Amino acid sequence: MTRLMTSAELEGEIGALADLPRSDLVERWRTFYRTAPPKCTSRRLLVGAIAYAMQAKNYGALKPAVRRQLRKVAHDDANGETINVITRPKLKPGARLIREWNGRTHVVEVIDGGFVWNGERHGSLSAIARAITGARWSGPRFFGLTSGSTP
Repeated sequence: MTRLMTSAELEGEIGALADLPRSDLVERWRTFYRTAPPKCTSRRLLVGAIAYAMQAKNYGALKPAVRRQLRKVAHDDANGETINVITRPKLKPGARLIREWNGRTHVVEVIDGGFVWNGERHGSLSAIARAITGARWSGPRFFGLTSGSTP
């Protein structure tokens, strides 16, 4: 198992990429992406893509939903289409979310770094939705914060 680097170590490794010869960058690309980079790929793109791969390996990659959204944005941009990016509303501390479920009203208070429901702190709305319904739910969807919110 590979040891994760500290942020400082990773930052140093990424900083050193700019000084590597192109042949070393191509080799690192092959290591991370298991294929040769496209012909005529600029040094800047090689360094950026390798830096991303190093960070993803160390900290974890983008969530599938974010990757899908980025792919769609890139596709729309490449085809000259209007780019529509849907963002979730930002919840500010003090906001209250109210949801009725099976005849019972549930009130969730937004606090710094989480939520309070039934007097207990929770890190996510999904955890609260799961506790209320007994099933895996998208918390933002359960509380009506995203499209398709009708359960």
